[in-house]
Amino acid sequence: MSAEAGGAAFIDLHTHSTASDGTLPPERVIEAAQRCGLAALALTDHDTIDGVRAAREAGERVGIRVIAGVELSAFYEDHEVHLLALHLSHLDALERRLVELRALRYGRAEKIVDRLNTLGIPLTLDEVLQQSNGGSVGRPHVARAMIARGVVHDFRDAFMRYLGANGSAFIPKDRLLIEDAIAIAHEAGALAIWAHPGDGGRRDRIEPLAAAGLDGIEIRHPGHSAEDMKRLQALADFFGLVPSGGSDWHGASDGPRRLGMMNVPIQWLERQDERVASLTSSPSA
Repeated sequence: MSAEAGGAAFIDLHTHSTASDGTLPPERVIEAAQRCGLAALALTDHDTIDGVRAAREAGERVGIRVIAGVELSAFYEDHEVHLLALHLSHLDALERRLVELRALRYGRAEKIVDRLNTLGIPLTLDEVLQQSNGGSVGRPHVARAMIARGVVHDFRDAFMRYLGANGSAFIPKDRLLIEDAIAIAHEAGALAIWAHPGDGGRRDRIEPLAAAGLDGIEIRHPGHSAEDMKRLQALADFFGLVPSGGSDWHGASDGPRRLGMMNVPIQWLERQDERVASLTSSPSA
């Protein structure tokens, strides 16, 4: 269905390309957005902005607004959480921080490969890096390399047996605190949006993050139930946070995550624009 069905304009503020763990290059992500009739799209690859320029150039050609974004993995207490930095403007300053985060990703992939080797699986780091194609490396690339070798049948098999939190080759991430991730977003001139909080998005967790500078919450996400979305919207309204939403699309043509499927209204983007404008016009900005 067109994302403009019924005359309403829709957007998608959470997508991935081959710059991280998506399956399509940035240009083709924009082509897919055009086919869906999206008015705007945020490219939010993990720990990298390498795809932003190509996405913006493609967006200009077809009349789709592209919001520069990045997805950061952080920890809130003992729980891993993801933060979307949307509306990036200070890209050079951000890139210096992302180089450090990608180095941690590389080191983690190296340790996972070593662990797999001790388990008798002769995977090499080069095979994993070939799957990332020069992009930010992560566990999905390890899984693809294992599938290519015939070690596992599919992603589910790879994560259940080896790469998931209970897997035999699991290596925990180095910890970036959520407060530091919020600061990184703000240093880059961006809004800090808590991505797919799910049932963890409760008042007792959101309140201290709002005090720490959180700007918004991802309300519409394929992993959220109707009850999650209702609760998160109420909490966003209560704490004065901007709403956000997206498909968390990685390139699949079908399945539970399809580009534009969350029907995020363009009015949410307008509210984010207002928030960005208020921050940049602030004397302390």
